[in-house]
Amino acid sequence: MQAMESCQKHIQPNVFIEYFSLENIFPPRGCITAEAAFSRCFTNFELDGIVQSMPAETSDSAPAEARDQRVFDTVRELLAVHGMHLSMDAVAAHVGCSKQTLYSRYGSKRELLGQVVRQSVSAAAAPLASGDERPLREVLLDFALRYLEHRNQPRNRQTAQLIATGTAEFREEARLLYQGGAEALRGQLAEWMRTEMARGRIIHDDPHFIAEMLISMIAGQDFERQRFHAPHRDDPKQRRRWAEFAIDAFLRAFPAPPAGIPGTR
Repeated sequence: MQAMESCQKHIQPNVFIEYFSLENIFPPRGCITAEAAFSRCFTNFELDGIVQSMPAETSDSAPAEARDQRVFDTVRELLAVHGMHLSMDAVAAHVGCSKQTLYSRYGSKRELLGQVVRQSVSAAAAPLASGDERPLREVLLDFALRYLEHRNQPRNRQTAQLIATGTAEFREEARLLYQGGAEALRGQLAEWMRTEMARGRIIHDDPHFIAEMLISMIAGQDFERQRFHAPHRDDPKQRRRWAEFAIDAFLRAFPAPPAGIPGTR
């Protein structure tokens, strides 16, 4: 009891919001740490399903966002090394905080991975802003180049390969990553297509089919070549040339409809 009382001023209720440094997470010697006291009551399995995300402080969101970004960047780095075997212990060790701090902030490893994937999708879909008055070719070329540059980053290529090899062992996790990543991006592109159809800038057709076809055209066979270590487009100029070819072919296949067609302006 005396040890616990002497520690009260050292243990913070939400160390993630305050600091990421080790000295602010672990109290001086002789005290019972928050991590030790917590681990006596819960197992890692229980934490995954029970601990809920704690709301971030609203008075100053910038520091919290910066700490979130540091965690997200760490997760991306570790995914490229460990794939689906990524652990919260490894994330905590690299970030410099306790594992319980991560659980209190994000709820579970699955939810943390989901946030990382959603952030990547938002960045990839950034060119598809609503009401963009730029020419379609410019918008779609911007989208295509971002997509290719992201997928061609060495770390992202390595991550994709490791995740693919672990899908048999982590089927549910892999399915969730796909739904939150590739499927979500295709869904956002489909909604953008639907909007552009209503604006009369693309001929009417199934937006989900069109979105899937466009992404396939942008990707081409290059990622298959990479997977089998065959020569591929590893230069930005080569990727831009391919992106321009794919977008031009797409716009020829789905041009703006002629005036007077029902359902268009």
